[in-house]
Amino acid sequence: MDNRQAIGSWLSGPRAAAEEMGVDFGYPGQRLGLPQSGPGSAARFGRRLGAVLIDWIGCQLIAYGLITHGDLAAAGNWTLALFLSLTLLTVGTVGFTPGKRMLGLRVIGQGGGRLGIPRVVLRTLLLALVIPALIWDRDGRGLHDRLAGAVQVRI
Repeated sequence: MDNRQAIGSWLSGPRAAAEEMGVDFGYPGQRLGLPQSGPGSAARFGRRLGAVLIDWIGCQLIAYGLITHGDLAAAGNWTLALFLSLTLLTVGTVGFTPGKRMLGLRVIGQGGGRLGIPRVVLRTLLLALVIPALIWDRDGRGLHDRLAGAVQVRI
C-alpha cells in the first residue's frame, strides 16, 4: 500500500501533503488579523533579511572607519554593539531601523501600536543571539518577534 500522499514526500514536506488533503493554513499574518497584501501585511523573510543586512553593513562601516580606524579585528565587537544600540534606539522610538525604513518595514505590537521599552529590549537581546531570528512561525514572525509580542509589517 502506498501512503505517500497522506504522509508527504521528503521533497514536498508535510505542509504540502496537508494542503493536498484540504487543510487550509491561510496566508501569513491571517491569524494576527493582518491583511494579505499591501500596507499592514506581514513582512516576508527576504525583506526582513535585507533590512538586517543593510543595518549590519552600515554599522560595520561605521565601526571599521570611524571607531577602530581600520582595525578589522576590533571592528566585529564594535559592529555588534552599534547594531544593538541602533536597534534599541530606533525600534524603541520610531518603530523601524534605517534598513527597515529603506525596505518599507515597521515593527509594531501584536495587537497594533508601538512596542514598549521592555519588549524592545527583549526583542533586541533575542536578535543578538541570532538563532531566535532564524526560527519563524507560519505567520512569518521570527521567534524573537513572537516572544516579544511583535510583528514586522509592510508600510
